[in-house]
Amino acid sequence: MSPETPFDLSYPELEQLLREWGEPAYRARQLWAWLWRRLVTDYAEMTDLPKGLRARLSQELPLRLPRPGALQLDAEEGTEKVLLHLTDGEAIEAVLMREGERRTVCVSTQVGCPVGCVFCAAGRMGYRRDLAPEEIAAQVLHSARRLREAGERVTHVVVMGMGEPLLNYEATLRAIRNLNHPQGFGLGARRFTVSTVGVVPGILRLAEEGLQVNLAISLHAPDDALREELVPLVKRWPIREVLEAAEAYVAATGRRVTYEYVLLSGVNDSPAQARALARLLSGRLAHVNLIPFNPAPELPFRRPPEARVEVFRRELLRRGVDVTVRRSRGVRIQAGCGQLRARHLGGSRV
Repeated sequence: MSPETPFDLSYPELEQLLREWGEPAYRARQLWAWLWRRLVTDYAEMTDLPKGLRARLSQELPLRLPRPGALQLDAEEGTEKVLLHLTDGEAIEAVLMREGERRTVCVSTQVGCPVGCVFCAAGRMGYRRDLAPEEIAAQVLHSARRLREAGERVTHVVVMGMGEPLLNYEATLRAIRNLNHPQGFGLGARRFTVSTVGVVPGILRLAEEGLQVNLAISLHAPDDALREELVPLVKRWPIREVLEAAEAYVAATGRRVTYEYVLLSGVNDSPAQARALARLLSGRLAHVNLIPFNPAPELPFRRPPEARVEVFRRELLRRGVDVTVRRSRGVRIQAGCGQLRARHLGGSRV
């Protein structure tokens, strides 16, 4: 049975399918370029393909792209968030961020999220289903089409939207490999960042892929007790096991691991907690990304004062831990995971 869309296929699979149809090998190169490089959305535009082949592709391998819906823009920041309606009636979010020369797309890998982070709107809506490879890649291609109008292109992809990518491993990796393929979209592997709450089996598996993507681990607390309160799913994987898996990733790839830490006022932002975090990470090939909480009206947390964030940062620096503070983007358009979807679809159900 053919897949529902050609974006689900790898390049070798597309070659094999067209070969079975009796087409010459170069047809796969042509079709791949139309899909991933020229970003077309209609077989009729693929003018160097025979009409008969285009008709068969439309019949057996239809282009079922998500339909753009609500769009929120912050013209001052250059940030935009779009709601993409999927063919089964579900919806996901993608965020395009412009900063200097960087054009970064933040993509979702699941509808909703099974992790249940208490400070995240997506966690409150629950888990609906995994996304297919084409639904993940389509978020990048949608932003690429918008950027092309301004003569720009996507420079980075962060897999940090709705969902836990390492719990939808196969689809996430297939989307990344397709976007990375040199004859198509051609985005370098080091331009991708995969963010996980610390799914240890997935981290170990990713280490063996031979793919130089960046790994980010959402830590959010320096001890297991608090971390389990904030991120319930991580009860399966204590911090010690997560750090061991991260070291395996470093050993296999030579890539530095980023540890993300959302700062919640009065919860995990004390100097003592900063010192405890430094003890965990000191001596590792690691970088801490401090993220002051992005306020959401439905969530009972506050953003720490800037002075408290600075104290936390300095405590890490004094102990030799590399650290930056992420400048919040999308605050005015409430670009946190799940917020746009919840506003337009009325919560966790579509």
